[in-house]
Order: sequence, then structure tokens, then C-alpha cells
Amino acid sequence: MSQFNRRFFITSAAAAAGLGLAGCVGSQNQMAAAVPASGSPGSPNAQAVADAGLESGSVDYRAMYAAIPDGQFTVPATSLSDINPAFLRKRVAYVTNEAPGTIIVDPANHYLYHVESGGKAMRYGVGVGREGFAWSGEARIKNKQEWPDWYPPQEMLDRRPDLKKVMVELQSGIGMHGGPDNPLGARAMYLWQGNQDTLFRIHGTNEPKTIGTSGSSGCIRMVNQDAVDLYKATEPGTKVVVLGNIGMPPTAKVARS
Repeated sequence: MSQFNRRFFITSAAAAAGLGLAGCVGSQNQMAAAVPASGSPGSPNAQAVADAGLESGSVDYRAMYAAIPDGQFTVPATSLSDINPAFLRKRVAYVTNEAPGTIIVDPANHYLYHVESGGKAMRYGVGVGREGFAWSGEARIKNKQEWPDWYPPQEMLDRRPDLKKVMVELQSGIGMHGGPDNPLGARAMYLWQGNQDTLFRIHGTNEPKTIGTSGSSGCIRMVNQDAVDLYKATEPGTKVVVLGNIGMPPTAKVARS
């Protein structure tokens, strides 16, 4: 899998300039992941399940998703009731031929795996591209940015005139300064293939309820705390593999340590 899926280049990359995939924004008509109703984001049971995990002493999720002082900004705390417990960060057993350090994205199940040694991986819940913007293949993290600026395409500004009031002239054009209100969240990792910018990113989000959905313009969005965690654990040059519709191997289990 040395290249992006051909469908990605024909149907997605060709539309990038016109639809501004680098904007990485979602649709209001997002397709939710198939999850039990009792764990749907925002439901009372979502908090109950998360609380059960806290009470067991296995993981302190409140601390994991607490506010983080971060330079001139603060990463806001993420409410556990906004995330399906299935998509909270976990270390899992994960069998793969990819080397430790590789990032594997499983869009079908809305997970991102950061491969570790010893048959384990750190697993994060993600939001992925909606129908027509899905893609698969390999890339590398070319560079990373903290609190990245956002450059929505003119087509989006025309469709969403309310955005114009927060747009300013930035170094690379009309956009929005990085910060807690920015749709790209606290961190962004830019995916390239060779010398070609794919226009796709792995980035944070100020809409944690979108984790576990297929609603972005192809980018891979994470809870801000998870994006910060992955950002610290990766370097430019990191290999990123985005799986096709088959999804992840059936051997991923929560690790005991």
C-alpha cells in the first residue's frame, strides 16, 4: 500500500482546491458510528459508563480529559458526556506488521492506533471523512503545528457568511488565528506523500461530539487532549496508514498494562 487509494486521487484530491479539504470542517449531516444506544454521546448512560471506569480505578478519565494550560491558551476540559466511552483513549493489544511508531487509522470503526512495541498500541477515537471524502493509503507527517491557523475556502465563506466576522488577513491568506475556537483545535499534523501535500490533516477539534462520526471533509479529527497526546509522541516523518473499508484486524483488545 505505497500510494493513496486511486479513488482518493480522482474523487477527493481533484476536489480539494474547490472544496478546501485543508479546512477540515464537517457537515451538519454527519453519519454517526454504529454504537449501542446506551453509549451514544451525550446520553446519561455515556457518563454512567465513564464513571464506572473511573470507579474501577483502571483509568482516571477525568484527569485524562481535564483542561491543559498550553502556552498563551488553555486546552478546554472535555466533558466525558460528550464522548461515547468506546472512543476514549486506551492502550490495547494490537497485532500488525507495521513498525512501532506507525499511525494506523481505521475509518470503518473510527479508531486511530499509534503502534507501540510488544504487540500494543495506543488507541484513540476519531472522526473521519463523510461519504465522498473517504480515502485510504499511506502518507507521512511532513510537519506539525500547535494551535494551527485555519484557512476556509471561499466557497465555504460564501455558504457560511457568519464565518466572515471571525476571518482576518493572515500570512497565507484570509483565515482564522489558532485558538480554542478554531475548528482545527489545539494541534495539527500535516500529511504528505513525497513532495505532495495531500491536503489532509490529523487535528484536534472543538466539537468533541463529532468523534465517532463520519462527517469531516476527509481530515482525521481527535479530541483535543488526544491530539496533544499523539502530537507529543510523534515526529515529522512518521508513517501514517489509512485502512480501507475492511477496517482493523480483529485482534485488537484492551491491554492489561
